[in-house]
Amino acid sequence: MFVPAAAQAQVGPAIAPAPGGPSAASAEDGYALWLRYAPLEGQAKAALERFDPRLAPVSASSDPTILVAMQELNRGLSSLLERPLAAGGDANVTLDCASDVTGSEGSYRITGAASGIAIMAADPRGCLYGSHALLRELSLGTAPGRISLDQGPAMPLRLLNHWDNPDGSVERGYAGRSIFDWWHMPGRSDPRMIDYARANASIGINGSVVNNVNASPLFLTPRYLPKLVALADAWRPYGIRLYISARFSAPRDIGGLGTADPLDPQVRAWWQAKADEIYAAIPDFGGFLVKANSEGQPGPQDYGRTHADGANMLAGAVGDRGTIIWRAFVYSAEDETDRAKQAYEEFVPLDGEFAPNVIVQVKNGAIDFQPREPFHPMFGAMPDTRLMLEVQLTKEYLGFASHLAFLAPMWEEVLDSDTGRGGNVAQVVAPAGMAGVANTGSDRNWTGSDFDQANWYAFGRLAWDPTLSSRTIAREWAAQTFSRDPAFLAASVPMMLGSREAVVDYMTPLGLAHLMGTGHHYGPAPWVCDLGRPDWNPCYYHRADKGGIGFDRTAGGSNALAQYAPDIAAQWSDPAAMNQDYLLWFHHVPWDFRTRSGRGLWEELVARYDRGVAKVDDMQATWQSLSPYVDPQRFRAVSEMLAIQRQEAQWWRDASLAYWQHVNGLPLPAGAAPPALDLKAYQALEFPEAPGE
Repeated sequence: MFVPAAAQAQVGPAIAPAPGGPSAASAEDGYALWLRYAPLEGQAKAALERFDPRLAPVSASSDPTILVAMQELNRGLSSLLERPLAAGGDANVTLDCASDVTGSEGSYRITGAASGIAIMAADPRGCLYGSHALLRELSLGTAPGRISLDQGPAMPLRLLNHWDNPDGSVERGYAGRSIFDWWHMPGRSDPRMIDYARANASIGINGSVVNNVNASPLFLTPRYLPKLVALADAWRPYGIRLYISARFSAPRDIGGLGTADPLDPQVRAWWQAKADEIYAAIPDFGGFLVKANSEGQPGPQDYGRTHADGANMLAGAVGDRGTIIWRAFVYSAEDETDRAKQAYEEFVPLDGEFAPNVIVQVKNGAIDFQPREPFHPMFGAMPDTRLMLEVQLTKEYLGFASHLAFLAPMWEEVLDSDTGRGGNVAQVVAPAGMAGVANTGSDRNWTGSDFDQANWYAFGRLAWDPTLSSRTIAREWAAQTFSRDPAFLAASVPMMLGSREAVVDYMTPLGLAHLMGTGHHYGPAPWVCDLGRPDWNPCYYHRADKGGIGFDRTAGGSNALAQYAPDIAAQWSDPAAMNQDYLLWFHHVPWDFRTRSGRGLWEELVARYDRGVAKVDDMQATWQSLSPYVDPQRFRAVSEMLAIQRQEAQWWRDASLAYWQHVNGLPLPAGAAPPALDLKAYQALEFPEAPGE
């Protein structure tokens, strides 16, 4: 009988890893991420040998960020050459960190010639980013004399959001425990924190929110302040500012007050004192991230106040020292019309009311990090408010760490979306930035599976430059992480680029959404219809019945379509003419509706499920062909994950079709294989507590 991976713990004992395990220096275990600096070969190595890089000596009293940049250059160049850098002679790799390079903070210019390479920036952080850019180009095989770059970040804030808890658990974390050892901080200095900072600096990430948005007030207590100071001090040379998620009710929870009303003078005074305490210890503290009045979290609406009232109270406390990032992910049990509409309805009327140092953080889509969603209608609808794009690196709805799903195409899709209101999403969020819900954990390879590292890398690269193509990012990552051999890249990059679409096909084709198991969000459960809150049920989102399937968001339904600019809404208003990828997101259509492929809806739905499973077959075959290019340990690890993905893709396909047939009573199209089990067998599957719960 089929047994999903999450349930296998009930079938037999797990195999324990060998004690000790290999070190990062002795084995390819994934710890080095994309910073392996694998030795060059052939013409690329010969070119770098002829160049014979030599670094100028730096004083120990130099700026710490410049020291870090020089250390990284020495590490990277030595590894690429497989030898220490030559000593003596004139330096031919130089840093000028006080040059006249223009642009936003962190901008740099690199000029390469046969005689030398100059990295120029107006600030030390630019030199650090430029040093990583140089090593990236060399790692990709570019000859030193051909490197010419003039770049700067497109967005000021490029933040990782960690959903980590004080007890070491990680909400929606699929890579082990938290990387933050709160128990032993500040006494213990964990080298992993430096490697984390190096990885982030290499892709331009400049901030980290270290705790869960479902925040514990502990992070605002004097006990935790020295721990936060230790992290901020360790990360400062790498250009990373520390942020924390703040619990809105903290004045009441830990401050001894009877209220957390944002207009109460005592509450304002409490937050002012708390901010002053933090900034006295961490002068470059980034600020607070807040989840309020969502999923039971406290907030200003508890006191009849608005989101702007709450955000502005905190903004006044931090002043021009930092930023308040206020999440727009809100939905309530009382709103039974369409969960997709609520954030727009609550926030758009407040446009222009938020303080200048407030950013509203908006998810890429209006529901919740689904495998595919249309862009959030708030983008472009609040011209007088800074909006920040929030994406999810940890694959809560895309197979956890078990499924290979490269998410750059998803993010590229939303960033390039025309809002119909004066620009695409990337242009709307450019004054603020991007945030990514982190996929890092205590697993040796950081992300639970080797290919999940690519989503961390892709997030940083797109936050730095949203015009980069997914193909470019995939090629960079694959070459630095596995092999720069052209044959490896020719096969692995297309596999990565098609992987997310495969997941969409076998999980949520044609615009379906939120069909996952409830609570843990693992595996298919379109049959769940009896939970207390309507919007916790998959049935709420697919609305399948004998007559058809899909959520009607036109004027005849919830009218969520009207939240988009008229010319954008027009593109999705006609089910016969629109992009079929969003068909069932916006329309409830009959099972025999004629799709643009020429097939009826039922036939098209089955074809897409089958296409998704077939794509995983192709991914497995592709990976098997790449064994000559990958070390045995990581090759085996990826092979095992792909085997799980293949099994679970079939599970998704079969369980979903069994349920749809139960609803519509239709036979499968000719040639389509029947589900392996009957519907009751799929509904009866039970799972232990899922990771990240």
